[in-house]
Amino acid sequence: MSDELRAGARQALRPVVIGDPVAGSQECDDGCGPHCTSPCCAQPDPHRRAVLSRRVRWLVAGTITYNVVEAVVALAAGTVASSTALIGFGLDSVIEVASAAAVAWQFAGADARERERVALKVIALSFFALAAYVTVDSIRSLLDTRAADHSTTGIVLAASSLLIMPVLSAAQRRAGRELGSASAVADSKQTLLCTYLSGVLLAGLLVNSLFGWSSADPIVAMVIAAVAVNEGRNAWRGDRCC
Repeated sequence: MSDELRAGARQALRPVVIGDPVAGSQECDDGCGPHCTSPCCAQPDPHRRAVLSRRVRWLVAGTITYNVVEAVVALAAGTVASSTALIGFGLDSVIEVASAAAVAWQFAGADARERERVALKVIALSFFALAAYVTVDSIRSLLDTRAADHSTTGIVLAASSLLIMPVLSAAQRRAGRELGSASAVADSKQTLLCTYLSGVLLAGLLVNSLFGWSSADPIVAMVIAAVAVNEGRNAWRGDRCC
């Protein structure tokens, strides 16, 4: 056997070691290593990175704008209808603005990767705040014997969010994955949670309006809160792959 064949055979039989720059792939924990070959860590060329960064900034700006409008409308409609679910949805929108603002701050810098870790911590805290509020609000809704009034505005708002937020979430997640930005992906997941909460709110408002049963949405909302805690833990650790 020639020396070349022997060398090739030894390389083929070499054990795969995590973190080895030659063999196998490396899982990402809190950042891309120089030899990471995981699909989520693929780095685009500078031109493509600039395009993706600009896209993330526009998507985050759109998310912030929509959430601000959503918060104002939900809080106003919730006050008129005496609906804790609508008021809670409005306050949730405020929390989501904080998460999106962290990503906007990150990508406003010259090198977004330098601000990634701080942005992830802010997003993680936003997830925890969302989970805490949804849990408290759900328990309060279950214990509250007062029935909320019918709210056409609330139903239209929840239906609109159910249509708009998945589009924003999917677009930001695609851009974040290609860019290798864990914070952009984490924020897109929080936007997706807003979609779930919109569905829960819509179902709750319709059931309350049609049948007077107001205890369905807080039960489902607490399941969503558990998901938010898990996503917050992932963001805090800096998990990159999605």
